[in-house]
Amino acid sequence: MLSKSRISPTIRRTLDVVSQFSKGETFMKARRVAMAGGLALSLIALMGAAKTSNVNATSKAVAGGTIDYALPPATNLTWYFPLVNSSNDTVYNFQLIDQLYMPLLYINHDLGIDWKNSDATRVTYNSQGTIYHVFMNKKLKWSDGRPVTSADVLWDWKMIQATSAKNAPAPWPYEGAGTGDIPTGVKSVVPNGPYEFTVTLKSPANQQWFMYNGLNQLQPLPMQVWNKYPNNTLKEIQYLGAQATNPAFDSVVDGPYRLGKVVSSQYWTLVPNAKYTGGPLADSKIIMEYEGSNASEFAALKTGSIQVGYVDLSEYGAIGELKPIDNIWAGYNFGNFFLALNLHSNAENGLGPVFNQLYIRQAMEDAIDQNAINQDVYHGYAPDQYGPIPSIPSTQYLDPALKKPLYSYNPSAAKKLLTSHGWKDVNGVMTKGSQALKFTVLYTSGSQSITDMMVVIQSDLAKVGIKITLDPQPFATLVGTITNSADEGQWDAASGIGISYGGTYPTGQTEFATDGGLNFYGYNSSEEDKLIAATTKPTPSESQTLKIFDQYEYYTSQQLPLLFINNAGTIEAVQKDVHDVTTATLNPVTDVPLMQYWSVSK
Repeated sequence: MLSKSRISPTIRRTLDVVSQFSKGETFMKARRVAMAGGLALSLIALMGAAKTSNVNATSKAVAGGTIDYALPPATNLTWYFPLVNSSNDTVYNFQLIDQLYMPLLYINHDLGIDWKNSDATRVTYNSQGTIYHVFMNKKLKWSDGRPVTSADVLWDWKMIQATSAKNAPAPWPYEGAGTGDIPTGVKSVVPNGPYEFTVTLKSPANQQWFMYNGLNQLQPLPMQVWNKYPNNTLKEIQYLGAQATNPAFDSVVDGPYRLGKVVSSQYWTLVPNAKYTGGPLADSKIIMEYEGSNASEFAALKTGSIQVGYVDLSEYGAIGELKPIDNIWAGYNFGNFFLALNLHSNAENGLGPVFNQLYIRQAMEDAIDQNAINQDVYHGYAPDQYGPIPSIPSTQYLDPALKKPLYSYNPSAAKKLLTSHGWKDVNGVMTKGSQALKFTVLYTSGSQSITDMMVVIQSDLAKVGIKITLDPQPFATLVGTITNSADEGQWDAASGIGISYGGTYPTGQTEFATDGGLNFYGYNSSEEDKLIAATTKPTPSESQTLKIFDQYEYYTSQQLPLLFINNAGTIEAVQKDVHDVTTATLNPVTDVPLMQYWSVSK
């Protein structure tokens, strides 16, 4: 599938989650479509912090080597099935899954379709955007030798429909439901032979939006091993849900790797798939390593026990100590980063109705000094973000009017806004009647730079009478808390996370629409829904498409469904004996790397 938007402790195809900054931060991802990291678009900006040579010129790649790849701090991999529920829709789960199963459409670091790394070879569509004809690569085979066919896509479609039902049994429903017209906007999916199929929509759609966000969810799955109950769909999705957390479930794959030994909270081994038919065979085994903290990861970089990792920006001054590393550069995800307020009526401490007041969110946005966060915490690698589209990577989706903030850092204005609505300073805390602006903010643990950022935010808010208590939690724990629809009131605010568009078209449908799969915080706006819907419809010209998109983007930035904060880059660090880890193959824009092109020399 294409890259989804996910919670990454900041975007995969539906809501991939990722940790927020410098790989130590967490992001959620949205379903993959045409956005990168959640929405899909954005070139990666390289900002060399050191040399950018790729490898020792005298060394040669050796088949059979091992590359240790560092996961963000305190990030566990918890799900192994390509269809995912909301609490497991993270960038890092999909970084593993996407090595095992080829996407229908692979979205590259330029936010274009890379056909050579896709299941499809081409897609045609009509001018109305209602009919899409998909041609599949006839050479592709599963690791058991059977061909990858349209029947595998049709079975995936059947499972998407069943798991998307509101009454689907736990652990469902499917997180991608409601994104890209999937499944309710689809009239039919029919095969035209073993290597072709046609999707017909009920109403016209923006073709790029549907291809990136909807069509790309239709990924071939190995029906021959997973379809245990062909005559009982309910029993089948119960079975799939039960097996989704079982690493042994991925016994037949069509991607460049198969899953080897797994020890939860320690490591996940990707072994080259010797039967891979989608391109050149992988040379090296990849071990995705759990990291307890950014300090332990940095120590592993120093000793060479991590070959592909990152430098938390709290350790920026110590980069010179990384003797085994000679390839260091900055990469930016295409997504948005935020402090989420729980807008549900039953939010903890009775604050849901308070947070629903726009002036409260405006005052908090005014109070946060993004420039200080950028300079003092991230050494200039975390540009301010004023809305759902980042300034880096640079894309056509950024509204020129949002290159400057709608809400500039102004604590005096923030405090005045609160007092003008009846709030009074009582012992340093803004209070109105029995309600005090005092609450806990959950944030992802393990990264010192995230902790430093949260301390800055805590200090900034205190200046205007908003008292927050900081509660660091492992990424999976935090995501499980904030996405638990059965208990929406157990939290007040969360940060250190963001949405990665993950190669999808960045309409905001997943994140900001009332029924969006990643709208875990309870935002509800009919005007927002209308503006988002307009971005999904076909227009007579690209300029008209962008005009409509700008209207959605400006409104979202003005209404602050989330408090937008800095888009921090990741300082990528690659050992000198590892080859071909580049912006194209690491793909920080969408967070879907092409690990099969990496190799190691000895």
